[in-house]
Amino acid sequence: MLNSINLAFKNARKEKRPALLTYTVAGDSSKKQSLEILKAISNYADILEVGVPHNTPVADGGQIQTSAYRAIKNGIKMKDIFKIVNDFKKSKYSKPVIFMGYYNMIFQYGENNFLKSCKKSGVDGLIIVDLPWPENKVFSKKCKKNSINFIQLLSPTTSNKRLKNITKDSHDMIYYISMLSTTGGKLKVSPKKILSNYNKIKKLCPKKNCVIGFGITEKTISNFKNTDGLVVGSQICKEITGSLNNRQNPVINVSKIVSKLRNKIS
Repeated sequence: MLNSINLAFKNARKEKRPALLTYTVAGDSSKKQSLEILKAISNYADILEVGVPHNTPVADGGQIQTSAYRAIKNGIKMKDIFKIVNDFKKSKYSKPVIFMGYYNMIFQYGENNFLKSCKKSGVDGLIIVDLPWPENKVFSKKCKKNSINFIQLLSPTTSNKRLKNITKDSHDMIYYISMLSTTGGKLKVSPKKILSNYNKIKKLCPKKNCVIGFGITEKTISNFKNTDGLVVGSQICKEITGSLNNRQNPVINVSKIVSKLRNKIS
């Protein structure tokens, strides 16, 4: 039986388009609004990445840091994040959810307790930015036992040898970081070069779903129609910030942005 992440990619392929993955920070700008945003964008997105706010991020650019700061300032805790996911998964809007965060959140909880809470609340996958291969091998196996997708990261500087090892060890989905930058940076590499690197990964693991993240916006997204999936995060976080600054409703504005992104690749 296909898991929900695999199924989302399969359904997108049937429609001859890449899957659209969105990223929002849990608890931004409030717990209630965070849940409402997930529900609203699930009408257009195939998979929802939920960022766990962290005060010392490694790869997050300014837009995501601002979102994380708001959530932390509002007192978001891990138990609240599990509740947001649980409420979302129990709603009629349910879509696959991937947690994106840092190993500290798992370490504090204890690996087994963390995975138990993920399973209970309905988390389908995990991206742990600071837990690279091969250090993640043991934890990745624990995820598999719990039917949770552990998603490996690849970058333009990943050597061919590492590329082969990482793709071999990966579960159903791989995340390719398009350029050497924090999130939200302008696309510094040509789409042609990104696609060339992407195709190299796909040749190694044609049956696994590979998504591209970093630098994907409304302006650039249509360049990557022939891929398995695309991740948009900073543009969404920026929209939430702009809405709050202009005293507008972020739920409506973010929903409009995600609808536009979906139209560009459909």
